[in-house]
Amino acid sequence: MNILPREFYFQDTVIVAKKLLGKKIVRKIKKDVVSGIIIETEAYRHKDDPASHAFRKITERNKAMYGEVGHAYVYFTYGMHYCFNIVAKSEKKEAGAVLIRAIKPIKGINMIQKNRKNANLKNLTNGPAKLSQALKISKKQNGLDLIKNSELFITEGIECKKIIVSTRIGIKNATEKRWNFKMKIS
Repeated sequence: MNILPREFYFQDTVIVAKKLLGKKIVRKIKKDVVSGIIIETEAYRHKDDPASHAFRKITERNKAMYGEVGHAYVYFTYGMHYCFNIVAKSEKKEAGAVLIRAIKPIKGINMIQKNRKNANLKNLTNGPAKLSQALKISKKQNGLDLIKNSELFITEGIECKKIIVSTRIGIKNATEKRWNFKMKIS
């Protein structure tokens, strides 16, 4: 199990968003381990991205985006959901993060179904809020160092042979940026 090194995240956020496709997310919950292959991501940068939480200024909510790469940025949205991001940015940017939008579960599927209160495999982790609920990711994981073998980390996974590129989902600003990436699964 090769955990991705910090250097992996120390490059342009858009590049990292593409390179995360096919990587494996591992979540330890007490004595259980659940994991899945990352199949959809979105990039959010800094001053050149009006859809980014970091566009205007640093706040208590977005300060993880300005921090060290390879850490979790988890935020609460719509008064009910958590979304999991990974801080990733080049030295040219002050802030940036990749939203993990979807995974394909590979281990601990029964626990994922229980966490989601849903048995439908197609609809289990195909959205950022569903993914966070399935993996029990909350504000407790905000700022967590994903480079360490701890409760949440990213490892090598499988080769991503084809990437589908489109505009980001559910935003009002910078809708022309094609920074949503999906791994084509055969």
